[in-house]
Amino acid sequence: MSVSNRVDSRLLAIQPDDHVAGAGTAPITVVGYCDFECPYCARAQQVMSRLLVRHEGRVRYVFRHFPLVHKHPLAEQAAEFAEAAAAQGRFWPIHDFLFTYQETLDLGDLFTYAGKLGLDVKRIEEEMARRAYAARVQRDLDGGRRLGVTGTPTFFLNDMRYQDEDEVARAVRRAA
Repeated sequence: MSVSNRVDSRLLAIQPDDHVAGAGTAPITVVGYCDFECPYCARAQQVMSRLLVRHEGRVRYVFRHFPLVHKHPLAEQAAEFAEAAAAQGRFWPIHDFLFTYQETLDLGDLFTYAGKLGLDVKRIEEEMARRAYAARVQRDLDGGRRLGVTGTPTFFLNDMRYQDEDEVARAVRRAA
């Protein structure tokens, strides 16, 4: 279902440390707030991947964290882990791993995934122990709340909010 109210597009401005897939100069930008434990988000990420391929060069996707810890107790930890992987230049491979294996997101599993992707596991263990990326995840969460995000997935195209990946996909196809 689409929520047809508009938001202040300045709140959607891409930040230097945002995770962006697709051409940086693409005329269409979709910003998505997602939770790595949310099964609806996993489905939505598949839709976004197909859109990026289908509209290559015309669409870019900005992923932002919105861990719903009251529903998904490991989502915040997974988001911090994704940021630790991002610090090693591997956000998107970990992003895909986390959605593929979202039923197994305890710390041991996360460190195993890091090793499989060739990350510095010791560094990630240390960063996770001191919660080095908690503030980064919280920034996304706070930004989402200012935009009226209450659940996941929630997407923004231009200044319109969508809570259904199929509706945002139709909006992208119309805009492309």
